[in-house]
Amino acid sequence: MNVIAWLIVACEIGFWVIIALGLFTRYILKRDKLGLFFLALTPVIDLILLVATGIDLYRGATATQVHAISAVYIGISIAFGRSMIEWADIRFQYYVMKQGAKPFKRFGIDYAKHYFKSWGQHVLAFLIGAGVLFTLIYLINDSARTEVLAGFLKIWTLVLGIDFLIAISNFIWPKRARDNNIIISQSGAIV
Repeated sequence: MNVIAWLIVACEIGFWVIIALGLFTRYILKRDKLGLFFLALTPVIDLILLVATGIDLYRGATATQVHAISAVYIGISIAFGRSMIEWADIRFQYYVMKQGAKPFKRFGIDYAKHYFKSWGQHVLAFLIGAGVLFTLIYLINDSARTEVLAGFLKIWTLVLGIDFLIAISNFIWPKRARDNNIIISQSGAIV
């Protein structure tokens, strides 16, 4: 595995370590501002990965799938970062601090709306990641060295389309609750 691949792994681990540190500092140590500071550091991880990928390619490396994955990672981290932090925050409060409401599972139209919103975040991640890929392709200006990046963009476009079909299918065939095969909305109403 090359350096960029290890850096992606380190960034993913670092992302969750910083979130855990932020939540620990915020709830266990009761230091809200310091906890918020740690949570606000998550974009720095993306910046480190972006700079390292750019430097590697600038120095003459031929783009690989790992370089493309770094662009995908950056897009996903920026688009989904806040919701991932909120997801972790809710579960930390409930399972560790024994506070707040139990995280609920979504069903029916509520699930479909939530998934469609998530698909919107996927579109944002795609736009950010595709922007990074296009920028790298433009700056390198050597199609032989950036062929993998262009191919990865085509695959991601296909994945985005498939995700859209799944999002729409949730409105046609809503996710059912496992209990008694009924559909329950977030408010608890049977749909």
